[in-house]
Amino acid sequence: MMIWLIPVVPLVGSLVVGLMGRRMQRGLVTGIACGATSLSLLLSLMAFVRLLQMPAEGRLLRSSLGSWIASGDFSVSFGFLFDPLSAIMALVVCGVGLLIHIYSIGYMQEDRDYHRFFSLLNLFLAEMLVLVLADNYLLLFVGWEGVGLCSYLLIGFWFERPAAASAGTKAFLVNRIGDGAVVVGLIWMILLFGSLDFQTVFTKAPTVLAHGSVTALLLTLLLFIGATGKSAQLPLYVWLPDAMEGPTPVSALIHAATMVTAGVYLVARSAPLFQLAPVSLEIVAWVGGLTALYAASIALVQTDIKRIIAYSTISQLGYMFLGLGVGAYAAGIFHLMTHAFFKALLFLSAGSVIHALAGEQDIRKMGGLRKSLRVTTGSFLVGALANAGIAPFAGFWSKDEILFAAYASGHRVLWVIGVMTAAGTALYMFRLYFLAFEGKSRLDAHTLKHLHEAPWSMRLPLVLLALGSATVGFIGFPPESGPFQRFLGSVFPVSVHEASVEPSSGVVLAVATLVMALLGIGVAFWCYLRDPARPEALVARYPALHRTLFHKYWVDELYDKAVIHPIVTSARAISESFDARIVDGSVNGIATLAIRAGSTLRRLQTGHVPTYILSILVGAVALLGYLAFYG
Repeated sequence: MMIWLIPVVPLVGSLVVGLMGRRMQRGLVTGIACGATSLSLLLSLMAFVRLLQMPAEGRLLRSSLGSWIASGDFSVSFGFLFDPLSAIMALVVCGVGLLIHIYSIGYMQEDRDYHRFFSLLNLFLAEMLVLVLADNYLLLFVGWEGVGLCSYLLIGFWFERPAAASAGTKAFLVNRIGDGAVVVGLIWMILLFGSLDFQTVFTKAPTVLAHGSVTALLLTLLLFIGATGKSAQLPLYVWLPDAMEGPTPVSALIHAATMVTAGVYLVARSAPLFQLAPVSLEIVAWVGGLTALYAASIALVQTDIKRIIAYSTISQLGYMFLGLGVGAYAAGIFHLMTHAFFKALLFLSAGSVIHALAGEQDIRKMGGLRKSLRVTTGSFLVGALANAGIAPFAGFWSKDEILFAAYASGHRVLWVIGVMTAAGTALYMFRLYFLAFEGKSRLDAHTLKHLHEAPWSMRLPLVLLALGSATVGFIGFPPESGPFQRFLGSVFPVSVHEASVEPSSGVVLAVATLVMALLGIGVAFWCYLRDPARPEALVARYPALHRTLFHKYWVDELYDKAVIHPIVTSARAISESFDARIVDGSVNGIATLAIRAGSTLRRLQTGHVPTYILSILVGAVALLGYLAFYG
């Protein structure tokens, strides 16, 4: 099967729309962009069916376009791989991506750069599909850089706005830090294994890298640094909240199906390497757990509807890395899949709210939207329940499996952190829901006049994503042995935890997590519906804490003073000294020397013929004298 067609189709769609879209009617632009995404989804489904028909241990499809690089013993193929892991990623990217494309028809209808938006959207999907379908690290890196470039272009889509342009630049620069680490890691792989092909690297790794060796540790940490950039983990998370300056469909695509999931995929794909570096896995687990709690605490006090959901994404990505770090690779990917549904649902629902309120994003200025936006309200509520981990919605099953794996593997502190995060998640999600959709309306007269439900092209994706958020979690039941986990069995081994935990204990742990989430909802209900004055009283009582959380622990300010300002100051000093005095001075000095030399030599041109004859004779005598003495 021609697996390479899956990323090529949206790439062609992007080129056609980008080059000719300005001369097309908008319906044709939409048809090409959505049609290309639909065809990629169909091809992915066909390949998925082929996998299911194959023996469990041999579920693998390859497609190669030939040799890409060949130098001596080193070669890299331009090849694509379709195994259970890449199948799940491709279906998520294409499925969620298609719904976001459909949603964008209504959301971007009035935008003057309609064709450019859909061209970039198609390109974004194509690059992400290259990343998840590549059969070697070099081609994966091409997709890796491609999604980084597309995120820059889409976050800064409305580049006339200084905030959007700045956010796009910030995302691009922060990700360069992680990307640099990945480049060093790939070069090191070539030196160690003589190849970047997944199969070759993973086969040679146990013989080249000793278990627990420093080399294995450093190599995997380089890959993980790249993952922290793409997937917005501590300390490289700062770009993601600012990415909300882009159009809401872009936010949904970045947060649900592309970009931020790339780092999780890289670590999961590199599981055979990470298994040789237990210290790296510990670092992955702790960074994930701490990021989850850290981002959840910030989301508690934010007032921008999209920023709250953005910090929720950072937190949920932390859960995924927590799962990978404790060896529950299938659980981490399971949460990636469920998260794609409910996070896309939350962002698109938020987009419908913003669309209905003429651009308003401050939840303090909303309230009572349930009466006017019934479809949007119902969709958002399903997404909030799934994100909070309330049974039987999708987030409950995947989040519970990760927390169970953390507890069963002996990471009890991380389990406590995960449970605290679950309670905080429920609190901030339902704080958002109650303030925006319930209670009394706080809309001004202008906004009330504009208030309306979204068109069908925006409502249909909401309904479909809500259905997915409510049901898709069941494919992971029973935990660790459900259809989803068995499907990934050929890629990841079923988690075998060192600590022995009775099945009944798993039920108790799940109930404990659920109770904490319900407690968070209860606190949100009491504070924002029953006793609305309570939050203001708490802010007045703990102003320093509120100020710290609202300003995101002052991390951006710290980075500005500790990193950005010194670099800018140093660059300016170098520019003023080295560049101005040495570089410009050398160029200007040479020019001045040439001018003076020309002026001097010009004086020799007198126009007097006898003088020229005399000069020739003197030169000839001097030359003969030199030859007589030294020749």
